[in-house]
Amino acid sequence: MSDTKAREKGALTISLLGREFRVGCPDGEEKQLLASVDYLNRKLREVRDTGKVVGNERIAIMAALNIAHELLSNRPNAHAPDASAFRGRIEAMQETVESALAADQENLF
Repeated sequence: MSDTKAREKGALTISLLGREFRVGCPDGEEKQLLASVDYLNRKLREVRDTGKVVGNERIAIMAALNIAHELLSNRPNAHAPDASAFRGRIEAMQETVESALAADQENLF
């Protein structure tokens, strides 16, 4: 896979949004890690391509919130009180981040 640059002693160098990162990876889990990298890259590009979020750090935060929301929404016990509370907190955090980003965007121009 193209996201892998090097494999050395329990680590891989991966690429996320064009930036390289060296991450630990136990033997035999390379395929799973690379699938995770591909998935994360897709989510990062989705956030970036909306044009609403500027800066890799903010893109990463929004992608992480979206993935966490997706995870909690798709759990079989998603309607349990704990999952519901987490989902509500994630939605509130996402709204806060989006509001802050929107205000920050207006200051750029």
